[in-house]
Amino acid sequence: MKYDSIIDVIGDTPLVRISSEVTGLRNIDLYAKLEMLNPFGSVKDRAAWSMAREGIDAARDDGHTMIELSSGNTAKALAVIAGMHGVDFRSVTNRMKVPEIKDLLLLIGADIEELPGQAECLDPTDTDDPLARIHREISGPGSGYFHTDQYFNGRNVDAHVHGTGPEILRDLDGAPEHFVACVGTAGSSTGVAQALRAVDASVQVLGLVAHKSDFIPGIRNIDEVHEVGLFDPDTYDTIESVSADEAIDGMLTLVRRCGMLAGPTGGAAYFGAVRHLAKADAQLEGTGRRETAVFIVCDRVESYMSYVRVRRPELLKQPPREGSVATLSDAEIAAVPALTVDEATRWIESESPLIVDLRSSFAYRALHIAGSINIVDELFGELLRGGLPFGTARHVLLVCPVGEKSARYAAALARMGHTNTRSLTGGVIAWRDAGAPLVRD
Repeated sequence: MKYDSIIDVIGDTPLVRISSEVTGLRNIDLYAKLEMLNPFGSVKDRAAWSMAREGIDAARDDGHTMIELSSGNTAKALAVIAGMHGVDFRSVTNRMKVPEIKDLLLLIGADIEELPGQAECLDPTDTDDPLARIHREISGPGSGYFHTDQYFNGRNVDAHVHGTGPEILRDLDGAPEHFVACVGTAGSSTGVAQALRAVDASVQVLGLVAHKSDFIPGIRNIDEVHEVGLFDPDTYDTIESVSADEAIDGMLTLVRRCGMLAGPTGGAAYFGAVRHLAKADAQLEGTGRRETAVFIVCDRVESYMSYVRVRRPELLKQPPREGSVATLSDAEIAAVPALTVDEATRWIESESPLIVDLRSSFAYRALHIAGSINIVDELFGELLRGGLPFGTARHVLLVCPVGEKSARYAAALARMGHTNTRSLTGGVIAWRDAGAPLVRD
């Protein structure tokens, strides 16, 4: 096959059946839609071109910069497309959580602007999300930006209504009984669901999100998903959550038993699909009927080796990392004392603990608890492995935006013998809401 442009290679990805010996499903044929084989490596290639193609020539002629609030595959695909068309690209994000993606974006030639989102609590007295303010500014007329706007742009959904969905229908010669998709921007799950239900309204759609406070690249957790403009809960018959460990387990099955070099998002989709379909499979037993299910393999594993290394080092023949929060049990986290604002205030007065603020430097400089020091959470995690600047007898109060990360790191410290460590319940947000004093650097 010959093509005039790499853009023409986007789409028409394979649909591959996974053996029942792998899935354990006796009456349901499970197929993987291999979006990882798009030219830039992910399902986001479709949406990126769909959102960019109508305005990219005008952006080049006007000297505008293409901009997107993305730290992952959408930014990667848009950066490639922008570069091909002589347009500068800027990614604005509230943390690049996958270092391989950041390095690749820089290699492609993208600019990256990392800012705290609302959860980072840039200014606890300001309830307006900094990223939301930026969204308004770059979307307005005369901004000098070509904003592709993946979270609200209907072309994100259209890419799958007219591409991914019809390809599934063509390859199966009809609609499957079940469609499974992880929910990020909700573009692919919404678009494919619309295309499939236009042919058969009875198609069952399962949306998968990450466990609360868990991180799986490309997937929103159950709280975050409601912040996405394209998300419509009516699209899904069922929404279930998957943990990071389950996503990695599913990824291992795809990589090792199916020969599909899928990333953790695809692993989450596979794990969630098999778990959910097991009940329907049992109900089909003895009926003589067979059903079909499809899930999306969003991207490739190579970009997530650091993610695997932190969470499951044994898979890379490495010993567990001492102090790694990824190895903590729920019981260990729950066992560490967490103080309310009033309790923390009294403890600070009586014990003079070292107060460690785990937020970004942006947020810390804006406002913080008097006397606290700033060690960003990722750096603090490295210090847990390399040696902390205080002894086990030191009283320590850990603070983060809402109290979740601080609880995990406090549990990690407790495991290492730091029994005088506490976490601030509700984090800086609770401190602000209680009217407790905050200072500016």
